[in-house]
Amino acid sequence: MAMNLPSLTNGQDEPEVMMDINTTPLIDVMLVLLIMLIITIPVQLHSVNLDMPQSATPQTKKPNVVRIEVDARSVVNWNGKPLADRAALDALLLEAKAQEPQPELHIKAQGKAKYEAVAGVLASAQRQGLTKIGIVGTEQFAAP
Repeated sequence: MAMNLPSLTNGQDEPEVMMDINTTPLIDVMLVLLIMLIITIPVQLHSVNLDMPQSATPQTKKPNVVRIEVDARSVVNWNGKPLADRAALDALLLEAKAQEPQPELHIKAQGKAKYEAVAGVLASAQRQGLTKIGIVGTEQFAAP
């Protein structure tokens, strides 16, 4: 007894068009790409190795500290003495750069000081070539 198999043709000479996309090759390619990506990713380290220079002699002399304060009216004070203008600040910064060792600049801004004045002091210090610059007194701006 013969079995009736359904015909692939619909009464014509051409087979019926298949409307489904075969996703198996796409999945295979994606899996191969994923495996290659996992293999080729370098191992990530969670630390940064830095080669820090070692000082031959420890510093016994404390560096000179210059306190620069910017008050609420944007007046710049050099060690407690108000400066007339930006040119006076630049002259004092140039003198500080010439000192050996270079003094540390501790810049402190009051809460109502304008950003422009503080940024101007920082820019002037950088422009004159001073490298030991620190901003102090920021604990007043920390949220409780």
